[in-house]
Amino acid sequence: MLQRQRTFMRSSLISAAIFLATGLAPALALEPTGDWRVADGVANIRVAQCNGSMWGVVAWEQEPGGRDTNNPDASKRGRPTLGMPILLDMKKKPDADQWEGQVYNAKDGQTYSSTITPTDADHLEIRGCVLGFLCGGETWTRVGPPIPSSPLNSMAKGGGASKGKGGASNAGGPAHSARTVGAGAGGATVGQKHTAVSASSDPVGDICLLPDIAGFAH
Repeated sequence: MLQRQRTFMRSSLISAAIFLATGLAPALALEPTGDWRVADGVANIRVAQCNGSMWGVVAWEQEPGGRDTNNPDASKRGRPTLGMPILLDMKKKPDADQWEGQVYNAKDGQTYSSTITPTDADHLEIRGCVLGFLCGGETWTRVGPPIPSSPLNSMAKGGGASKGKGGASNAGGPAHSARTVGAGAGGATVGQKHTAVSASSDPVGDICLLPDIAGFAH
């Protein structure tokens, strides 16, 4: 009798383990931070959490030396496109792995309402809409690993120690720097192992410290 009870308990534990391992347990949230290759391959966009919002900037260009020539603000038409913010102040939607805010399209100099949605660990869907309709989008491919929250970006006015993905506090997380983020100049091809790059090959570094983002957050 005792032997049968032990066998039953052992079978119950095995069944519980299989139940959890088959994906019936809560799924881990997908991470939108990191470096992403745009659909036509001409640029990498680095996405990071800065003071509770997602921001994205151009981190690598296939043809270096680009300028923001189509910007409606004449004073910005000479600024380099490298390091230029593309995804602007995107907030997480409640109970969804999706962020919404604005996207700047340097090809026409226009800013659109936008969402970003990780579809899996290596793909990010971006959609932009004009006045709530005429929506278009594309899928970006990961070329750099997720970026830990920087303690510096949590120091923005009123920011405090906000919680990032997975419950990590910005105030306690490791700082990300030019030595630990992104695919660097040239990026990685799809399927390549993500590697750290030196500061000399990564002129963008921590995007939360860029003036266009730091100034907005403060």
